[in-house]
Amino acid sequence: MSEKGKEAGIAVTAEELARINRFAKKELRAEEVYTFAVKLCDNEVDRDFERFDRAALEKLSELFVGRTGIFDHSWSAGGQTARIYRAEVIEEETRTTAGDKYCWCKGWAYMLRTEKNAELIAEIEGGIKKEVSVGCSAAKRSCSICGKDAGLCEHERGKYYGGKLCYAVLSDITDAYEWSFVAVPAQRAAGVVKRFGQGEGSLKAMVRACGSRAQVRELEELEKLSALGKSYLGALRREVRRLMLVADETLDGAVAESVTEKLGERELLELKKAFGARAAKKLGTNVQIGNPREVREENEREFCV
Repeated sequence: MSEKGKEAGIAVTAEELARINRFAKKELRAEEVYTFAVKLCDNEVDRDFERFDRAALEKLSELFVGRTGIFDHSWSAGGQTARIYRAEVIEEETRTTAGDKYCWCKGWAYMLRTEKNAELIAEIEGGIKKEVSVGCSAAKRSCSICGKDAGLCEHERGKYYGGKLCYAVLSDITDAYEWSFVAVPAQRAAGVVKRFGQGEGSLKAMVRACGSRAQVRELEELEKLSALGKSYLGALRREVRRLMLVADETLDGAVAESVTEKLGERELLELKKAFGARAAKKLGTNVQIGNPREVREENEREFCV
């Protein structure tokens, strides 16, 4: 079977078996394991107009050793089928779309020759189970045209600028999660499912990594509106607490704060109306309680400072 997919049934030498047994709880014999090679990922521009740089592939070849193989990126222990026991970057003389030498990350995997795995082994041998995809984390994603963070510049992936294709370069690999058998991988020769940044990350990090420039701007505008809303509610809560304490001098300030912090705008406005009336009656005068519009305008000034 060609290295475009998998080399099935590789002979298990003593050296290979020693590598495999680093991950086994008991010493495995050569006849107990089935080994094959898999093309994990490469440095060609993929269907998402993204590519790994050479350094990223080198890092992935280190991180994928010991990683498990599953199906369709379904993170379930029941779906574990194989494990990578060694990996390296292979360089070829052909050129990529970007113009550099084509290279790819090759992994050697093993699985147990059990009755349960017999069908999967047959599908690998027959070329049915062939395409794979990897799950990994990249901290950096740069525009191929200007070098800035992809999604934050004016260039759009998949378009040409001055005759050059725009794509995102993935680098600074922080983790490799797993590799999966899939039907249609993102990379044409192998497949890749990417995650950006460390951990789950925030919505902002995800949009900056995967979204367009317009989507980033839209998120920034939503953040501004959110900040204004929070500022408005903060001022409204303070005003309600003030009126509560004026209306009832025996009320503990900490209790008033605890109560108002849990309420939304509608409840706060009702309390403002009620306690405003009680405070005015107690003082025998018109207490200035303002209105939401005045509070909002005040908070807008606070936000802009």
